[in-house]
Amino acid sequence: MKSIYDNEMKMEFLSKSNNEAFARITVAAFVSQLDPTIEELSDIKTAVSEAVTNCIIHGYEDTEGLVKISARIFANTVEIEISDTGKGIENIELARKPLYTTKANLERSGMGFTIMESFMDEVEIESVLGIGTKVKMKKMIKKSPLDEDAKELVSLGGI
Repeated sequence: MKSIYDNEMKMEFLSKSNNEAFARITVAAFVSQLDPTIEELSDIKTAVSEAVTNCIIHGYEDTEGLVKISARIFANTVEIEISDTGKGIENIELARKPLYTTKANLERSGMGFTIMESFMDEVEIESVLGIGTKVKMKKMIKKSPLDEDAKELVSLGGI
């Protein structure tokens, strides 16, 4: 069966805070095949960190569960889905507002969704109380004209 995606990966891990760096680095390594700029890669890593941290801190609170990540590449776009089976979000629109937090006592800034939305091209949030939350993010990796010129030069035998 042929996939509509150029490439795809899936992983899951326990909702432990030290796994956040693992998730960020793994997704970055997967996305690197699109040859993103340092800035694009940094944006993706930051958005993944925010989504995974939300699963750990808010989705599972003081319990342990699984965080699932899938990443797909098609054309010059990466689509990342991060989900948990935690407590869910009561009011998604409220949770998306800058500075809104349910964890002020933990010094949470309430900027997670705002950061994801500013670094990614698209962010969708689905959540059902008692079932969990899924965050889907997309980012188009822009190809630089220099890359295309270099490839053309190589194909013409110039390099």
